[in-house]
Amino acid sequence: MISAATGVVTPYTVPGWLIDALQATVLVLVAAAATGVVLIRQPVRQVVALSVYGLLLAVLFLVFQAPDVSLSELSVGAVALPILLLLALAKVRERDR
Repeated sequence: MISAATGVVTPYTVPGWLIDALQATVLVLVAAAATGVVLIRQPVRQVVALSVYGLLLAVLFLVFQAPDVSLSELSVGAVALPILLLLALAKVRERDR
């Protein structure tokens, strides 16, 4: 059954209000994580918070039906970038000694 207003209806269709609630929840979590990254002052803890923020962004993109962007954010924002930042912090601290 196809409806112009709602699109394709299958046995696996999720109600619209549930999707809206999920999107709003993830948006609030992303906003809270972004605020946490900004407010944290210790560099190592900030990198860990940035990694969590990247993971939440990947979930946000997945919820908004952008799986390709979600995979890119997951690989770069939640894995590669924090590792590079931690290595850079270790190098700076080593040089300061």
